[in-house]
Amino acid sequence: MRKVSTVSVRAQGTCGSRFLGVAPQNGFCVTAAGTVMDGDVDGGKRSVKAVRKRGVDGRVRRFEEIPHTGRNGWINLVKFWRDNRFQQLHKHMEGTFNALGPIYRESVGTLNSVNILMPSDISELFQSEGLHPRRMTLQPWATHRETRNHSKGLFLKNGEEWRSDRLQLNKEVMLSAAVKRFLPLLDEVAKDFCRMLQMRVEREGRGEEGKRSLTIDPSPDLFRFALEASCHVIYGERIGLFSSSPSPESQKFIWAVERMLTTTQPLLYLPLRLLLRIGAPLWTQHATAWDHIFSHAEARIQKAYQRLTSSQGQGSLSGGQYTGVLGQLMEKGQLSLDLIKANITELMAGGVDTTAVPLQFALFELGRNPEVQDMVRQQVRTSWAQAGGDPQRALQGAPLLKATIKEVLRLYPVGITVQRYPVKDIVLQNYHIPAGTMVQACLYPMGRSVLVFEDPLRFHPSRWISSREDGRRGEGAAFRSLAFGFGARQCVGRRIAENEMQLLLMHILLNFHLSVPSSEDLKTTVTLILQPETPPKISFSKL
Repeated sequence: MRKVSTVSVRAQGTCGSRFLGVAPQNGFCVTAAGTVMDGDVDGGKRSVKAVRKRGVDGRVRRFEEIPHTGRNGWINLVKFWRDNRFQQLHKHMEGTFNALGPIYRESVGTLNSVNILMPSDISELFQSEGLHPRRMTLQPWATHRETRNHSKGLFLKNGEEWRSDRLQLNKEVMLSAAVKRFLPLLDEVAKDFCRMLQMRVEREGRGEEGKRSLTIDPSPDLFRFALEASCHVIYGERIGLFSSSPSPESQKFIWAVERMLTTTQPLLYLPLRLLLRIGAPLWTQHATAWDHIFSHAEARIQKAYQRLTSSQGQGSLSGGQYTGVLGQLMEKGQLSLDLIKANITELMAGGVDTTAVPLQFALFELGRNPEVQDMVRQQVRTSWAQAGGDPQRALQGAPLLKATIKEVLRLYPVGITVQRYPVKDIVLQNYHIPAGTMVQACLYPMGRSVLVFEDPLRFHPSRWISSREDGRRGEGAAFRSLAFGFGARQCVGRRIAENEMQLLLMHILLNFHLSVPSSEDLKTTVTLILQPETPPKISFSKL
């Protein structure tokens, strides 16, 4: 194993990446990514084309020469179980990049990947994704659909079938016209959340009336907010989760999503057909969680369908009103009802934890960085006053809100990797990567690397607006923020999630000052998504 010299870096909080891009040693090459053009890969076994950018010795190294963590995937799997690496996968990746450099191979159980860190390499990867980009199939999810005879949604499709469905869904969730339709629904839920929180602060908080402060773990409320907002946009109806006695069914749905995410991660590396055959408890828990998610979604879809079809006599399912994503898809009739159900269920399952958890991190970072909080609040107040109650104008006038979300997702990416399978041979870090290899862009280590970001452990939303870091960006600068993926295969719920989080933060900052009882760095863990080991407590003080 080759070692790379490192130097110490002063930084706040937990230890950041120590990989600093020192001069290459022993063939360790830190050149920018290059596409394959004319020539031969060293060893002559595979004819490829020459490289746009070569290493210090002018030759492309073979795939087998990429540094690796051990060739036997089953031995590695045992080590992962023994050392609890599944829950600390983000830290394992960060440590491995420190030890092996900006590219390495890893085999764990049935899964093989090449992992990369640098934006220039990620740029090269995405330029080679083809017309129908592929990311890693979450086989436990696919197997559940197959064994239950459910249609698959976008997340589990590839090829022309994926592209056709994606183009239809984009019209309802990604295009600016769609955002304009659902933004008022998200704004309504965000305002109601803040009203609920204000009443709770007055009822349970400390201090004189009108200036009370309440310290709580807001995570249960944030999960309810995320589900309420998702239902309002997707089904076009409120489900009453902010009442004093929220529906047990909705609480069970949140539990099922959490259990589904927790069991997905270890199942990715195991032979699923064998687990099904022996009735392994891990698979049973996973499948049962999905069954409840589908049952909950089916009940909501049926209810919405009955409500929408009752308006058919008026010549439109919607009767002239926005009926949510589900209503729009049904009215246009471009997707079959089975495909609509499959995609709506995936949107619901993917729309709770993936917004509720980043909001926990956002409240924590704003609470322990009061100067940032004040700066964002000042901009939000000005924009809100000028917007005349229009949420879209308010967000457009407060770019620091969007920058705050980007900064939170830089430090705490929901998904810690983005995967692609290049459709042609490419060269990354002067190593030959055959077409069809799964390559992972590792977002957690990249977001904390001093090679990519100045003072990476500092919470600094303005870095996304100012040009101070332009000199550090270099090649691939556009690929430093990938929390929602990239290109045609980026997260289909991106616009819902971005606006949902921004609107809630906007209304919270208009109504409360945030602080934290402890500013110690949060310990994090990975289920299928990155989340705090223990949800942080936040103090809400009425303004």
